[in-house]
Amino acid sequence: MAGKLLVIALLLSTVVAGAALYYLQIYGFYYTVEDQPGRAVQVMAQDTREAQPIAYTDFQAIDADSSPIRYRACFSTDLSLDDLSAAYVESDKTEPRVAPDWFDCFDAQAIGAAIGEGRARTYLAAKNIHFGVDRIVAVTDDGKGYVWHEFNDCGEKAYDGTVVGETCPERPTN
Repeated sequence: MAGKLLVIALLLSTVVAGAALYYLQIYGFYYTVEDQPGRAVQVMAQDTREAQPIAYTDFQAIDADSSPIRYRACFSTDLSLDDLSAAYVESDKTEPRVAPDWFDCFDAQAIGAAIGEGRARTYLAAKNIHFGVDRIVAVTDDGKGYVWHEFNDCGEKAYDGTVVGETCPERPTN
């Protein structure tokens, strides 16, 4: 009888731990980011290499303090791809990070397909928004915009354990 109770206790604790882990990964650490007009959507200008706000509406965003790459945002803009490409720095980061299913405005596969087909372009919004992480903005030809964080070269090195090197900024201390 004691063996049956032990097996039941182990199975119950496994189910509870699995459910808790699932909840924390998918829902638990995320929070809604409030729109900050003039600051929420910015793109790096070609001439100054400074982030400049662009006109947008319908802003939605989520973030989590548990990781620097969990930021996702969606917006709409009236700016054309040609206008954006003429004024802002394009990015070679063309694979958006997957967002949780419940954040339904951000479909990484559809965004990636639009970029691959030339119906969307990516732009650099900010370098080192967190150490080793850049903010990327993608805009489609129909005015839908998306934002995510992506590791830059320094971030990839820092987080995989290789030597960062002299070209990277000093890593901040907590």
